[in-house]
Amino acid sequence: MSWNPALEPGCPDRVSVDAIETLIIPRSRDIGGFEVRRALPAPKRQMVGPFIFFDQAGPAELLTGQGIDVRPHPHVGLGTVTYLYRGDFHHRDSTGADQIIHPGELNWMVAGRGVSHSERTSAAARSGPNSLFGIQTWLALPDRYEEMAPTFEHHGKEALPHIQDSGVSVRLILGRAYGELAPARMLSETFYADVLLEPGSRMPMPDEHEDRGIYIVQGSVSIAGQEFQASQMMVFRPGDRITVAAGENGARLMILGGATLPGPRYIWWNFVASSQERIEAAKADWRAQKWGEGRFDLPINDRDEHIPLPE
Repeated sequence: MSWNPALEPGCPDRVSVDAIETLIIPRSRDIGGFEVRRALPAPKRQMVGPFIFFDQAGPAELLTGQGIDVRPHPHVGLGTVTYLYRGDFHHRDSTGADQIIHPGELNWMVAGRGVSHSERTSAAARSGPNSLFGIQTWLALPDRYEEMAPTFEHHGKEALPHIQDSGVSVRLILGRAYGELAPARMLSETFYADVLLEPGSRMPMPDEHEDRGIYIVQGSVSIAGQEFQASQMMVFRPGDRITVAAGENGARLMILGGATLPGPRYIWWNFVASSQERIEAAKADWRAQKWGEGRFDLPINDRDEHIPLPE
């Protein structure tokens, strides 16, 4: 499928660099032998639209028999998105979902009032050298969905709309952009897409959303004549028309945003809520370990261990 970005080659940017409201330099840390870069929440910006957490995992190279083991842990008040460039994850959760995700596919889990899940490198991947490279992000839920029953959706690569033209390739992961609609059920106005830019190519950002941001996964881009490098996130002023130009080596981006929520969000560990009382209730329920009797159960086929509540 092709698009027409309605820009002449070499057309100058129509905004100044102050259209970038916030520039975020992610914090890096090592978790079990691989690097994570966290862009959200940031000191100057908690959210971009509904997106409240944004982690880049890897790239990491693992030896035969090695893998990632994120033990069962809880969530409330959010939806999680797992999207991989390399490697795989075996996802299991307390809704009964048991799904291996591969590059270019979507796992969309809505925690609602409470869910637990684990993500582990698959047995097949551990049979030889393997790698991990991907993005995990959380979307805060609107107030009216905080107490909904948890759900899980998986969508294969072929189900996600693919838009391409003139050195630009966009795979729409969530929501609506460029006249296309991704298949996962959204609970607020959202867009989220994986973008590949060939060297020198240009792309307009969607302009129908209140909040918009870009995370540079690889390469570099210029906006209004200023260059930005990999592992930076830019958040733009509402309403400005933004054009992104790829650097000499091209770029891979995640573009994200949507409508802002009407009130603040509290975040503690893996819990997101519109009130501190909801956070405290979730803490008490996970600490109680009464699996299957209330808010939380453990994932199907992964019930032998869990991550305890931090003290």
